[in-house]
Amino acid sequence: MTSSTPIVPSLIGNSWELINTEKYTNVYNPATGEIIAKTPMCDSELLGRAIKSSKKAFLKWSNEPATKRASIMYNYRSLIKDNFEEIAQLISTENGKTISESRGDIQRGFEVVEFACGIAEHQKGESLSQVAENIDALSIREPLGVCAGISPFNFPAMVPMWMFPIALACGNTFILKPSEKVPLTAVRLVELLQEAGLPEGVMNLVHGGKEVVDTLCTHPDISAISFVGSSTIAKYVYTLGSQNGKRVQAGGAAKNALVVMPDADPESTLRAVMSASFGCAGQRCMAGSLLVGVGDIGKSLKDKMTKAIDDLKVGNPLLDKEIQMGPVIDKNSQERISRVIDKVSKEANLVRDGRNLLN
Repeated sequence: MTSSTPIVPSLIGNSWELINTEKYTNVYNPATGEIIAKTPMCDSELLGRAIKSSKKAFLKWSNEPATKRASIMYNYRSLIKDNFEEIAQLISTENGKTISESRGDIQRGFEVVEFACGIAEHQKGESLSQVAENIDALSIREPLGVCAGISPFNFPAMVPMWMFPIALACGNTFILKPSEKVPLTAVRLVELLQEAGLPEGVMNLVHGGKEVVDTLCTHPDISAISFVGSSTIAKYVYTLGSQNGKRVQAGGAAKNALVVMPDADPESTLRAVMSASFGCAGQRCMAGSLLVGVGDIGKSLKDKMTKAIDDLKVGNPLLDKEIQMGPVIDKNSQERISRVIDKVSKEANLVRDGRNLLN
């Protein structure tokens, strides 16, 4: 890292700020190991300013007509569409995904933005006359207040876009804390929100670690939190946030066992298993980590998998469009996986070992 390495900016109100702090986290291009930016580990003081900005903006934003909020989502939809390939390149650069995987990452988030465009219909309440003698029932959907999102590294676009488009369209304000490992995609997504016409303070973007997470979970002006990440941290966020009166939704890891029955179609099964196991370098929340063939299919399945693994093209996705699997997110992840393989190799026969694939 050099003195010219850019600092990832934070959005406080309507101002992009380059935060000077004692601690930064390097942002790498996983395919090359190059440091491309550094993420500031912000403190509770800076987050407090973001929360204050969001709280102030909520007073006006929550009273805007749903049609006006929807019109901004329509603008945002158009901007995401116009900048689709640029964002895909950015995801592949800081996350290591193949371009096709990065496009899928954005597409799943884009679909949520499209849904948010219909908020005037989705936000309708209900009414029922004479629910009891001389009593009518009426339900109205109202925004909660300042909402927060804490997103992981494995889907830099999709997971944040699961969170903030619906929250904003419903009249809430939002503070996003993306993974410090992949902050650049989040910055671009928020820049486009500003371009779409989102008013000052409605969306804030901060970076950081445990101090920022703890503040989001305990600050009295945060109404709700969405989290996706490891199961350990999901439990922590859910517990701490709930104890402090927040509405919390927390998604953790969900490694899957894949069971192949004797009547399964061989070709479609192989494609599904390879995608589940090696898509996004195996870093999906629901990646297949165990494969079991039932009955006589076990031997043929093993042979087909071995060949498919041998044929898998691994490398830098930005240099070759034919690459089918890029790198894991960083050296720590690589070393952790290697330790797991070391342990397994002492207990089982390794059919294939990819640790030295590109050496």
